[in-house]
Amino acid sequence: MKDVFFFENMLTPKIITVVYWLLLLSVLFSGIGTMFAASFFGGLAILIGGAIGVRIWCELLIVMFKIYDNLRKIADRPV
Repeated sequence: MKDVFFFENMLTPKIITVVYWLLLLSVLFSGIGTMFAASFFGGLAILIGGAIGVRIWCELLIVMFKIYDNLRKIADRPV
């Protein structure tokens, strides 16, 4: 717990995984809803494009935290 309160470990990368699955579920419901309500191909586009978009967005966030971790390792190295 001390690591979280003093920012030794990042909490956000763990939250990003949960956010990814929630966004993926919302894309699924939106796509299926659009398939039945408006257009089948529009819903299919939402499913495919949304899933890819959510994945890319979450991966970019995680990459930023990995860059931070690597920079921290470099900064902590003895000279």
